[in-house]
Amino acid sequence: MAHNTEARRRSAAARAAAIQARFTSDIPVSNDGPGAAVNLDRLQLGFDGKVAADVTLDIEPGEVVVFLGPSGCGKSTILRALAGLLTPMSGEATVNGRPVTGNDAHCAMVFQEDALFPWRTAAKNVQFPLRLRGLGRAEAKQKAATYLEQVGLSAYLDHLPSRLSGGMRQRVQLARTFACDPLVMLMDEPFGALDAQTRLDMQQLLISVWEQTRMTILFVTHDVDEALLLADRVVLLTHRPASVADVITIENPRDPQAQFTEEYQRRRQSILEFLGHAPLGAH
Repeated sequence: MAHNTEARRRSAAARAAAIQARFTSDIPVSNDGPGAAVNLDRLQLGFDGKVAADVTLDIEPGEVVVFLGPSGCGKSTILRALAGLLTPMSGEATVNGRPVTGNDAHCAMVFQEDALFPWRTAAKNVQFPLRLRGLGRAEAKQKAATYLEQVGLSAYLDHLPSRLSGGMRQRVQLARTFACDPLVMLMDEPFGALDAQTRLDMQQLLISVWEQTRMTILFVTHDVDEALLLADRVVLLTHRPASVADVITIENPRDPQAQFTEEYQRRRQSILEFLGHAPLGAH
């Protein structure tokens, strides 16, 4: 039985490596160098006067930071504040030293639900932010086609979202996010609704994109293995109001072979115990 389990794990790792190899062509971005530094300085967030999060955290340019915590603890609230969708009660959030005010052009948000315009084709969904950035129609069309090619959807440019699978729609959303040319990508459980194989595909696509762009990524998930695969650091949050309980640095981030090490299993078990004993907040 142990031999079969080990064989399945190694097969999964080999499959992940093969998937990542499919996404090695260059993603066209204009940002040069790593993403932005993000600083949360005693950032207090809430609704109707009730505090939902109180966080202090410094994130380096180009770092991938994954937030884990009990359901309803306020993980997504932190991302919404950085996207300019929520005004802090006190404290400050900065991107490259500049306070986040309103819709920050350096940050792009990716939600669990794809949030595509249902009446626009895949290509026109991706063209939308390019046109907002002032690109002409022809250039926006060409760039959108390139972004969609990089996420494996060159054959679906003229498809409406209703004709695409969940994984395809999420790829369109990623392509549209790349078109925003962000320094910081805010990802709120983006793969949570996908089946296991599609989720693995999307994780490897994200890793490939990060390796080429080195943008800063803040990622919310409930999946411990996803966190350990993607992160440079995993931030464990307490129950609501969310605060930083611990920060775990991953020694060999994004290494598919790491899951076979004792250190990985020890760290995974420690996180599961933390999540299992932390009080659940309201949804």
